[in-house]
Amino acid sequence: MNLSIVISASIAIFLSVFFFPLFNSTYWLKWRASLIPSTKFGADLIVKNGVIFTSDPSFPFANSMAIRDGRILRIGNYSSLQDLSGYGTKELNLEGKVVVPGFIDSHVHLISAGLQMARVQVEGVNRKDEIVRRVKEAVLNAKRGSWILGGGWNNDLWGGELPMASWIDEVTPDNPVWLTRMDGHMGLANSVALKLAGVTNLTKDPNGGTIMQTADGEPTGLLIDAAMELILSWIPEVSVDERREAMLRASSFALTRGVTTVVDVGRYFPGSSVEHSWQDFSDVYQWADSSGKMKIRVCLFFPIETWSRLYGVIHRAGRALSNWIYLGGVKAFADGSLGSNSALFHEPYFDDPHNYGLQVVEFESLFNMTIASDLSGLQVAIHAIGDKATDLILDMYESVALKNGKRDRRFRIEHAQHLAPGTADRFGQQGIVASVQPDHLLDDADVAIRKLGVDRAQKGSYLFRSLLSSNALLALGSDWPVTSTYPLRAIRTEMNRIPPGWDTAWIPSERLSLNDALIAHTISAARACFRENEIGSLLTGKLADFVILSSDSWDEFATGGSTSVNATYVGGIQAYP
Repeated sequence: MNLSIVISASIAIFLSVFFFPLFNSTYWLKWRASLIPSTKFGADLIVKNGVIFTSDPSFPFANSMAIRDGRILRIGNYSSLQDLSGYGTKELNLEGKVVVPGFIDSHVHLISAGLQMARVQVEGVNRKDEIVRRVKEAVLNAKRGSWILGGGWNNDLWGGELPMASWIDEVTPDNPVWLTRMDGHMGLANSVALKLAGVTNLTKDPNGGTIMQTADGEPTGLLIDAAMELILSWIPEVSVDERREAMLRASSFALTRGVTTVVDVGRYFPGSSVEHSWQDFSDVYQWADSSGKMKIRVCLFFPIETWSRLYGVIHRAGRALSNWIYLGGVKAFADGSLGSNSALFHEPYFDDPHNYGLQVVEFESLFNMTIASDLSGLQVAIHAIGDKATDLILDMYESVALKNGKRDRRFRIEHAQHLAPGTADRFGQQGIVASVQPDHLLDDADVAIRKLGVDRAQKGSYLFRSLLSSNALLALGSDWPVTSTYPLRAIRTEMNRIPPGWDTAWIPSERLSLNDALIAHTISAARACFRENEIGSLLTGKLADFVILSSDSWDEFATGGSTSVNATYVGGIQAYP
């Protein structure tokens, strides 16, 4: 055989063996990725071997996802991501764990929650003497004359009797005290605080508020809604450092619960200053953003009275100030709360036959501010708990939409706890966001029956399923610090609706499925604040915010009540633990 032919054939075989793989596209991509930094072509992190719930009904589950520069680069099966594994790519083996999008808490008071974590804690206390003991302990550790602040008390836990200044006067002879009720619509002042503020038997109720009195006409120490300003105006302003620490403290806690984004409606309550939200925006949020200290994403709402100021900021800087801060819209109040007997109803309270609740703002003024806010393109969110308050706001939203013309406005009603017959359908018909806090149900079930009567409470309370069936956009949250931010607990509440001490579900027809509950805490919550293109689901291009749960399978998650958060990632970076 000709030697040259043998040599040529050998060379051909050598070339085919060693160079043919380079013409295979998969091999070529892997080879190229291995030679270049991951930040350019490959992934920073590949999360694999899990049960990843995407929140997208067209592609509900995957087992792996690749992340680069804080966003999801690709999601699917692990084999489809291997070409993205390059130099510096890290891999996280989930070992079958369930992963869900980072939870969005659709209604919190973030800095208030952080402040409360460092004050007198009376949440969950079920005895008068324990309230007194905790206040006394705080006084022993405080300077004479300094304010003792705290909150979270719930009189329904000790039988319903409302507290009075006389409960704590003996242990607070030299310190003014202010303790807010869990819902933030009522507070208890001791006699030192009442005297300092000039609240006497001659003080008149302000518009939208009530000063509770004894049978002799003396103030009991309780002030409701707008009347709280009589005390709040005397409490020293919280320092900038305290507010910054509070935000960081609350953010760290939220991460332990799998919360990566919150809708923060601010330190704005009936009777409080509208400036608080703006001070927190500049002193706390912009400071944290510019100094790289933000831990969770925030969508901020501001008092509706300041709508023009918000419009000006958005006009100059846009809504998304960064990946951390989004300017959501404006917030207002229509009524108070059920526990304070100030939620506004069509019929009187069952246990207070002359009381229909409070309309805490003059309606014409609210209507005009809503028209102006909406005309400026701002999203409007209004607090309404009682059935009459909700109907009034739905009527107003309908009028504003007709006057200002058709657009994607996503008006919100915050709480929507008690609805008149037929009202749930109006949410879907009008395209209204129902921003509801499921864990309030745990405290309100017995209270609602006592205050509204069995029939009204059964027919109109916490209508999760009815709202969803009406095609309302259901966004779920906590109202923290009223109740703690805890989406996994809230999901169980939505699925079971079993209050403490009950053996059966309260209004079982209104329960949600696990899938519906997860959607309402993720992608629907994102849509409710115009953030669905960035957060709320685990799809290509979205911010890589996700939570690794303790469950080893979807079935375990769906049926077990002990699921917890193993880890929370924000922008593809582990933020907890």
